[in-house]
Amino acid sequence: MYYKGIYHNFYQYNPHSALWCWGDIVWGHSVSTDLINWIHLEPAIEPDNPSDRDGCWTGSATILSGGQPVILYTGISRKKFQVQNLVFPKNTSDPYLKEWIKAGQNPVIKPVVPGLNRSRFRDPTTGWIGPDGLWRIAVGAQLKSYTAALLYKSEQFLSWTKLDHPLYSHSLSNKQECNMWECLDYFAVLPGNNSGLDMSAAIPRGAKHALKMSVGNFDKYLIGVYDLKRDAFLPDTIVDDCQLWLRIDYGNFYASKSFFDPQKGRRIIWGWSKEADCRSDDIAKGWAGIHTIPRTIWLDSEGKHLLQWPVDETEFLRTNETNHQGLELNKGDLFEIKGVDPFQADVEIYFELTSINDADPFDPSWLLYPETHCFKAGASVPGGIGPFGLVILASNNMDEHTAVHFRVYKSQQKYMILMCSDLRRSSMRPGLCTPAYGGFFEFDLEKERKISLRTLIDRSAVESYGGGGRVCITARVYPVVLAVDGKAHMYAFNNGSTTVRVPQLKAWTMRKSNVNVE
Repeated sequence: MYYKGIYHNFYQYNPHSALWCWGDIVWGHSVSTDLINWIHLEPAIEPDNPSDRDGCWTGSATILSGGQPVILYTGISRKKFQVQNLVFPKNTSDPYLKEWIKAGQNPVIKPVVPGLNRSRFRDPTTGWIGPDGLWRIAVGAQLKSYTAALLYKSEQFLSWTKLDHPLYSHSLSNKQECNMWECLDYFAVLPGNNSGLDMSAAIPRGAKHALKMSVGNFDKYLIGVYDLKRDAFLPDTIVDDCQLWLRIDYGNFYASKSFFDPQKGRRIIWGWSKEADCRSDDIAKGWAGIHTIPRTIWLDSEGKHLLQWPVDETEFLRTNETNHQGLELNKGDLFEIKGVDPFQADVEIYFELTSINDADPFDPSWLLYPETHCFKAGASVPGGIGPFGLVILASNNMDEHTAVHFRVYKSQQKYMILMCSDLRRSSMRPGLCTPAYGGFFEFDLEKERKISLRTLIDRSAVESYGGGGRVCITARVYPVVLAVDGKAHMYAFNNGSTTVRVPQLKAWTMRKSNVNVE
């Protein structure tokens, strides 16, 4: 949240070790004035009473009328039940909000819903104003036959009443991707407008709403409207198979949370990217898991998809620019990008197709498992149009490399672009998780022949944004060349039959930010 000129980032944290340990989880707390450099404060919330004795889990901050911040969070009680607790700042004049006080009425919401699995009732959202002028929140829950965003209302944010219907629900299935919704997020967006909307204020006419849930291994979302008469979320399109729901990120990215930034009138989203090595590595490093670069998030002009882009402040770290224009990549070409640090870099590249006649046919069944298609059609497998993209963190002999690339397909009425982040050859180390991530997005190649790719490389973290943020893929890689040689290469490439032009390629070395300085 943003409060009195300070950005606050609260996060799940174990102060005792770099491992997840039941009962040790507190709310870590860091602050910043620019979203890039962060100061570490003492934990904001720690387990010390019956309603959170086994850990302080996920929750959300809300700015109440008059500007007072409050936090609702899930605690694990003595009986292992999940309950919702409330905390207030001890001193609202302190912009750093270093101390928090738990409400004497905790838990303020108990798992007393008929049919509710009391160990699957967690992660309250940021509050918003309902049609009757009262506060609303949603809490993720699993009941006997369905998962839901249970809806609660309150006048003062202290005493909560459950409504007789959920904000939205979906039938449970035996698929992991369709299990309980956790880490819910609910926010308003205006089609084609990259400004954010404050859920504590009146929502303008024409706005839509996004309901985001973490489920399976991904963060997914639905776009729809908030029906004020029914006090419910109504998705624009009903898709029964939640495997086909859109994703915030198609890679190693989970438990994301957004907030409204009143300073710049935007909505910002963060995600958690877990380590992809082993627990002994975490212990040796002394930390495990990172937050991705903060992203601005908004709705596209058609009102169908969320778009994301690194916050502008990220560009403050850029230095040592290299610039290339008018490149042409034929089949099998590699163009080396020199002059920047390959381990800490920001690369923006535009690809222009010389022809769209050779696009391979699109199979709609691929939408169920886009990563499987990336696995089968790797960066070295030629197609009609593509693969083309970037090869990063490459060793001299290419034994190690990560490929971020596109393929273009023609469906009956439109073009579909597959974006892949292929980690299968990212490291020679054994025992790592090295999948091939992927996601599809629609693209009007008749009007817009340039396909953009931006990739942020921060040693083990690789964040890629395709098609202006239509598809985002976060990856974690651990190349031996990083640990041993300290040297790597970066290339633009094309392995497709159709020649691809590169009208613009820019790359920068990224300076190191100050993260969690004491």
